[in-house]
Formats: sequence, C-alpha cells, structure tokens
Amino acid sequence: MEKPQETAHDAVPAFDWDPRTAEVQADQIAAYDAMRARCPVALGAQGNWAVFNHADNREILADPRTFSNAVSAHLTVPNGMDPPEHAPYRAIVDKYYTPWRMHAFEPTCRGIAHRLIAALPRHTEVEVMAALAEPFANEVQCAFMGWPKTLHGPLREWTKKNHAATLRLDRAAMSAIALEFDGYIREQLDLRRGPSAAAGGAATGAATGTAPDATAELLGEEINGRLLTDEEIVSIVRNWTVGELGTIAASVGIIARFLAANPDVQTDLRGRRHDGALLALASDEILRLDAPLIANRRRTTREVDLGGRRIPSGERVVVLWASANRDERVFGDPDEFRLDRNPADNLLYGEGIHACPGAPLARLELSVLMQELLGATQTLELAGPPPARAAYPAGGWGSVTLRLG
Repeated sequence: MEKPQETAHDAVPAFDWDPRTAEVQADQIAAYDAMRARCPVALGAQGNWAVFNHADNREILADPRTFSNAVSAHLTVPNGMDPPEHAPYRAIVDKYYTPWRMHAFEPTCRGIAHRLIAALPRHTEVEVMAALAEPFANEVQCAFMGWPKTLHGPLREWTKKNHAATLRLDRAAMSAIALEFDGYIREQLDLRRGPSAAAGGAATGAATGTAPDATAELLGEEINGRLLTDEEIVSIVRNWTVGELGTIAASVGIIARFLAANPDVQTDLRGRRHDGALLALASDEILRLDAPLIANRRRTTREVDLGGRRIPSGERVVVLWASANRDERVFGDPDEFRLDRNPADNLLYGEGIHACPGAPLARLELSVLMQELLGATQTLELAGPPPARAAYPAGGWGSVTLRLG
C-alpha cells in the first residue's frame, strides 16, 4: 500500500489509521483484525508505524540492529538497550526467573491465589478485576520482590493513577507518577542496606528452599566489574513491576472471562486442573486469542522496507502482539481455542533477544491462579452487564462480572 499523498493544505502528514478513535476503542481486537487485512503496515495518527502481520513482526523481532529497542529518553534496563550493551544486563535479569526460583516461589503464589479466591462471594455477581485480578497481580509482585504488605494499597492507587494519566496522554502527570514509583523502589533499597542485606537474601533462600528477597539480591549484582547503580536497579525493578501489575491483572480478567464464556473449555480444563503444564499452555492460548499487552515500540536505525511500505530511519514502529497472534495465515481461525498449536508461533511473550524474561513467572502465576479458581468452584458464569474493553494502550477488559458457583 502506498503512503497517502499529502496536499498543500495538510498541516500534518496524512495517516492510515488512528488507534485512539472511538471505533477502534470499542473493540480493539476486531479493529486490528480488520487492519491486518486492509493495511498490514499502517502509519498512525500519532506518527507510529503499526505492524499487524505475524511475519512482519517476526522480522522486526529478529533484527534488533535495524529495529532498535532504545526508544525512551530514560534509562530502561535491559529492555531499552541494544546489543552489545544489552547482553550483560539481560544475563543478570535472567537469573531471577530460573526453574529453581519458580519452584521456590510457587507456594507463596498459590497461597495468595487461594486466599483471594476463597474470599470471593458465591452465587452472586462479582466484578473480577477489582476483587481478584488487580489484588492478585499486586500481592504476587510484592511477594516476588520481597516487599511488605503495607505497599499493597499505595501500589493499587499508583496503578490507577498511572493508567488514567496514560489514557489522557498527560506527559507531565506520567513523569510525576513515574518518579513516585521510583521513590517506592528507592525506599525498599534503603531498607536493605544493612549488614549482609544483599547476600543474606540469597543465602536465606538457598538454605530454606524459599524464594529469596529479589530486591535485596539486586544490591549485590555486578556489571562489568562494578556493582549496579541505584539508577540501574530502579530501572530493572520498574520494568519488572510496572509491566507485571498491568499485564497480569489483564491476563487474569481475560482468562476468567474466557472460561465463563466457554463452558466446554472450562469443563475440560476443570477435569485436568492438576496438570500445571497443561494449564500454562491453556493460558498461553487464551492470551493469544485476546492479548493482555497490546504492543511494544521499536525505532528504525536505517531506512527499511516492511510489508510493502518504505519506512525512513528514525521512525517509531509498533509491534502489535494483539494482531500478530491472530494472523489467519499462521493460526487459521484466530478465535479457535486449540492446545495442539506450535508454541513457537505464539508471540505472547515476544521472541528473540528481547523476549520477556518474566515469562516463567507469568506462566506460573496464571497456571496457579487457574488451578485455584477451578478447584474452588463448580461453575463460572458470565453475569451483569456486557464487559467493556480496556482502552488503548491497555489490553483485556475494563471490568469482568461473573457468578461463581
């Protein structure tokens, strides 16, 4: 598709679509499906190039030298870094998501899920996002980081403020809110600067078989022969936590609603709920159908042809997971739930050097949540008014009302 021609009267360049229109926001998934067929690489009203096809997005993910992750003016470790700077930082981050750590954290995660689900009312309407999804994401992330329960409330409020500012595109508010969050992290770092803080967290976990204090352990991490700076640690923790709070909450809402809306799948998974690996596979497939994370950004480092469009150097490119994972040329009917798909085709957690390092933790959290939810109920049914889609750039649902039997 050729780029629309500008006229002498145009104040800004012509564009192919606007992801923030009311029509798109009414049903982001349907809008992306339509754009994938009509204009697979589209110039947006905000100046971003949105990429809808699976193959084109894979091309971006495989070529970080052409499609740079350095898109922010702020330090973003390690996901905002390119090779060769990226690799040593990523090696540090990957140590926090090993199979041993996931095994050690599983009882804590399960305890949180069990308690929250047990408190949900039965045989009446319950709004799942507020009653389960958001507190689960909040409490699990705090537990993983070793943070106190006193942060649960402030982080819930912070998440709401951050979401509202993002929807308004209020850059000043977003900056102030980011600084507020950094303050929470720095406070936790300061609390851990006593004797043996960093080493003690790791040693305690190794000796007892429990998950170590990740925040304390980061204080002892080295890069290129020196300790990580506070700025680098804050960036790492911000990346882990801000993304986790939003995407895990969205994922829980998507999964709960899908199970309620698809009783045959619910019945099948309920009968096999003790198979954690199968439930992790099921959560991947449900979130392929309906993405919790809509997109990520890249920046071109040279002029490039992509999907029949010529994109100049220095342009912003948007990898649309919510569209790529529904590409008919890869998945056939994108709305068909299947557990026999090739897992390598699912770009839920990305691909290449910037694939999500926290994928093992997310899969653990969601499989445990599904086990506990299915084990504590006989039925999950849709209830209340039709749910409203979350607004761009968030994915999933703004609210999900169910009846638990």
